[in-house]
This record gives sequence, structure tokens and C-alpha cells, in this order.
Amino acid sequence: MIRHILFIAFTDAATQQQIQSVKRAFLNIPQQVEGVCRVEWGVNNSPEGMHAGFSHCVLMTFRDQNARQRYLPHPAHDALKAIFTPVLHDIVVLDYSLTAGNFSQSVAGIPGSGEPQ
Repeated sequence: MIRHILFIAFTDAATQQQIQSVKRAFLNIPQQVEGVCRVEWGVNNSPEGMHAGFSHCVLMTFRDQNARQRYLPHPAHDALKAIFTPVLHDIVVLDYSLTAGNFSQSVAGIPGSGEPQ
């Protein structure tokens, strides 16, 4: 499995409607691209003040490297970029492989906290 994390700062001019459109586009990706297992969308609510100007986060889970490679040139990704880029101020993108030894054991009652499939 591969985790694909985006830390997002929207432009000051971005409206809530535009941000919601970006959110919907991200959340619809698993239905459009084979091998995208899950997409999570979050708004920063950390009390630590260490956000460096990034207000939103997206966590995508790909089944494997082939799934990530299918996603990058996919028309659904291109459509997402078309609505995302005009309201994007800054972004940080990090990917990592989820392999044995780099995750904790599952926590009872927390969906998705278990060992990768």
C-alpha cells in the first residue's frame, strides 16, 4: 500500500463552494480510479499552531505503485486538477509505502487502524 498525503493552503479568494467542489472531487476518486482504496479529507483543528499556513489535508491510499501510476495520468485526476489548481495557494505532497514494521497494531474501535491488506 502507498499513502499519498497532501497538505493544502487555499488562496484567500477561494470560496467555500469552491473548496467543497475540490473536496467532492477528491472523495469521488476511489469510484473512478481502480486501486485507489480510500480518500480522506480533513480540515486542520490542531491546537498546536504548527500548520505553517496549511488548512486542509488529503490522505489517499493506493493499493500499490501500479495504482498510483494509473491515478497520476487518469482523466479523473486531470478533472480534479482543473478545479483545484485555480484555488490552490500552496501544497506539500508526500508519499510513502506502508510496509511491515512502519505502522502500529490496530486500535480497537478505530476504523481503518488495522494492518494493511
